[in-house]
Amino acid sequence: MTNKPILIVLGEPHSIFSETLFKLYKSKIYKKLKKPIILIGSKKLLIEQMLKLKFKFKINEIKFKDINKYSIDKKKINIINVNYSYKKVFDKISSRSKNYIKKCFDIALILLKKNYAQDLINGPISKKHFLNKKYLGITEYLTKKTNTKKSSMLIFNSNFSVCPITTHLPVSKVSKSITSKKIIENVLLINDFFLKKLNKKPKIAILGLNPHCETINKFSEEDKIIKPALKYLLKKNINAKGLYSADTFFLKNNINKFDVAIGMYHDQVLTPIKTLYNFNAINITLGLPFLRISPDHGPNHEMIGKNKSDPQSIISAINFFRKFDGK
Repeated sequence: MTNKPILIVLGEPHSIFSETLFKLYKSKIYKKLKKPIILIGSKKLLIEQMLKLKFKFKINEIKFKDINKYSIDKKKINIINVNYSYKKVFDKISSRSKNYIKKCFDIALILLKKNYAQDLINGPISKKHFLNKKYLGITEYLTKKTNTKKSSMLIFNSNFSVCPITTHLPVSKVSKSITSKKIIENVLLINDFFLKKLNKKPKIAILGLNPHCETINKFSEEDKIIKPALKYLLKKNINAKGLYSADTFFLKNNINKFDVAIGMYHDQVLTPIKTLYNFNAINITLGLPFLRISPDHGPNHEMIGKNKSDPQSIISAINFFRKFDGK
């Protein structure tokens, strides 16, 4: 197969993702995409949600066990069916979908391992119900499932991106989880990604942890952890600068000078990038044996079934494959 398919795990069954997918299939970006798409999830639920939201698509079911015998039809929605029992088409999110989501991921990981596909998108997942505190996020879940030693979360926009060194941790645990090694590993993964995928040596800004990069404590994370990491990176010829205080860094004149900002915790960098770009950003996991992307939003149960959800993030994900991974 010249253009290996993009696998899309439908994720939380009671979320806005099916709606955004239907809008994707109607978009100009999808029509320009050379790679085919295969969904992995409940065919029955997808059809019912499609009818409720008043979309019309033909469905092409592909049997997982005999996948090589089936042809992909770009004019239809191609799906590998995973059975899921539900009471309502637009139901509440609960732990009831946990095993269903796991089966979807298991199928995707088998196909990726067999090199049937090289690209994965997953719909939003309820961390509370699916991960159940065992993993901080899907980044860590897939890192463990693929026996990957080093991975990184990059929230990507073609103009400017961010990376949190710690992901979904309570703020009280952040300072103890930051190490020079983590900072170095994340920056090297990002630098390698930009060079290989975007053909560009990125300009990287390193942010401090404390307000104004200062602390009244005897132990300074900036002096003992972050600055030594920056010093090492500069010796490795990485185009990095810092340290920058997060309260003023995200001014337009500052971010225009950089491609990526490395922050020390989740909201330090995700809050400003979502404010700047709304849904026009995607979550990329770097370091995996395949390229994994997810839309940069959650299940958003409050909007389910209203047909008002913004599909920009899934469109941005597909557009990334079209522009940078469509060889």
